Amino acid sequence: MTSFAPDSIVLNRKLPLWYQVSQSLRASILGRSPQDPLRLPTEEQLAGHYGVSVLTMRQALKELEDEGLITRHRRRGTFIEPSARRGAPVRLLGSVDAIVAQQSGMRTELLDRGTAPPPGELAEYFPDLAEVATYHRLRSDEKTGEPTNHARNYVRPALAARIDREDLVRWPMTKVLRDVVGAPIGRITDTVEARLADPETARLLQVPLLSPILHYTGVTYDDGGRVLDVAVIHYRGDRFSFTVTLDAH
Repeated sequence: MTSFAPDSIVLNRKLPLWYQVSQSLRASILGRSPQDPLRLPTEEQLAGHYGVSVLTMRQALKELEDEGLITRHRRRGTFIEPSARRGAPVRLLGSVDAIVAQQSGMRTELLDRGTAPPPGELAEYFPDLAEVATYHRLRSDEKTGEPTNHARNYVRPALAARIDREDLVRWPMTKVLRDVVGAPIGRITDTVEARLADPETARLLQVPLLSPILHYTGVTYDDGGRVLDVAVIHYRGDRFSFTVTLDAH
């Protein structure tokens, strides 16, 4: 394979394989370093890496091509598109890799970190803790510099002790907890609702006060059902949409 090394994933047979592979590749593409090569491995190499058929791999690559993240050239190969559009619509299909993929690929600024009691509306998630670690980050479009969302995470202190600033700037919290800290993530519950921008959100996202925004709450549980992290994210309403697909089987 080339030096581009996409993350490995454990595929969930209840979800479309092409979708899971495309989301894992998307996360790797948007989270890559500037010095990483633009050329992807061949379809056969990628299929072998993920343990899927070449046909499944082609379907995954087509999804990324339709999104504008890659270009495919006969005989030359497949290349990451340097000017790929960031901030694509968020699609939730039930996999952790989908969450990671949608949070990747933006410039991230760590505004604040510390410890505090859980906010009143989130206290039920941490009944055994008097304080949690807190992180406040602002994400912006890498190309235009336009702010797209700001996020607050409330994390168990035992996990926060193993999180570095560099991790928070480069990766979404879900990836940090799973791949850096090694937390056993069992499931994530997402809630999205429409709200109006409060003064802080209006200032950070550079929108008028009381503009429509998307308010996202993501609760991450471990294998035993204990809450590891609660993320509260405010998205600009003019930059994101949410599509939820339910598996009927």
